[in-house]
Amino acid sequence: MKLGICLCIILLGFKNAAAQSTKIDTEKLLEYYETQRYAEAATYLQGIYPGDTQDIKALSQIAYCNMMAGKLPEAEKNYQKINAIQPNSMSTLFSLANINSRRGNASHAKTYLQQIIQLDSLNFSAYKQLATYTETPEAKLSYLKKANALNTTDPDLAYDLSLTYSGLKQYKSAYVVLKTAIAADTENFTLQQALLPVANQLAQYPEVIETGEKLLKNHADVNVMNDIGQAYFYVKEYQKCINIYKMLENMGVQNEGTLYFMALSYRELKDYNNAAIYAQKTIDEAISDHTPFYYAALAGIYESKNQYNDALTAYKRGLTFGTSNIIYYRLGLLYDLHLKQPKSAITYYQMYLKNNPDQEKEKEQIAYAKGRISGLKQ
Repeated sequence: MKLGICLCIILLGFKNAAAQSTKIDTEKLLEYYETQRYAEAATYLQGIYPGDTQDIKALSQIAYCNMMAGKLPEAEKNYQKINAIQPNSMSTLFSLANINSRRGNASHAKTYLQQIIQLDSLNFSAYKQLATYTETPEAKLSYLKKANALNTTDPDLAYDLSLTYSGLKQYKSAYVVLKTAIAADTENFTLQQALLPVANQLAQYPEVIETGEKLLKNHADVNVMNDIGQAYFYVKEYQKCINIYKMLENMGVQNEGTLYFMALSYRELKDYNNAAIYAQKTIDEAISDHTPFYYAALAGIYESKNQYNDALTAYKRGLTFGTSNIIYYRLGLLYDLHLKQPKSAITYYQMYLKNNPDQEKEKEQIAYAKGRISGLKQ
């Protein structure tokens, strides 16, 4: 349909040119276009018009043919001629931006797009394209926000903007952008899928489950399964969390995160044998910044099984990968309440307090550690 419209427009241009010169064979040119022989069309037109022509329509036709034929330097040369003769033409500037983008010249592409913005400060397409040439997430966010303000329902823009917001940990803004676009296109599965990790970050777990289950009926996507599994865990549907992550494991696409949630789910179900197995699998899957937490989880499982020496070993193994407030605190409790070694308990309580725990989120643990230090010293 679009090709037919373009051909009609081009044919009208040819007829107008033919009114000035009887040399143009419009039927031959139309055949070139219909068969997408753009290079031949460009060569033909260049043979008709002199190299120094100032005819805007002729130059536009030649530039377009060269661009469609992939002869980008020639296309740019002709569009630059047009821009010199007739400055500030939006279509010409967009064509020059497109050509430079395809040639990898981001600086020139950005310059042409900025010229468009100067001419039309409400140009959605220019803002959207400028976002791809920014050097920082903040600059990209600025352009995408301007484009989104002009068109809140464009799905591609909403998707890109939500990812940028999420990358900057502005999850509420990402959520609002996606919900607005989804309201305009309720069957857009790509946007719904993008919503799931954002909704998880905002603790909108019932929404993640409802949307995720609908998406899984359409396609068993691994990312959707990952997101919905987390939501199941946080609403305490531990068996459902295990079931869906077991499916990922059977598919061979498990990761440290899915294995970790399985370990915790088994622990909550008091299936300590499987909990220990999956805690170890989590550790084996990947060594990362989260490794101390995985060892803390494994140690906690050993504690639940009254295997205190194994728990001690796991906690201390976790500390070899980095400092951890949770491990320091748990070691203090272990030495204090189960191993009955007050000196060691005091040492780890003090290490916990020296490691700058969050004064608001951990105020109860801080108070307890301080109280036990005083009590054990008496």
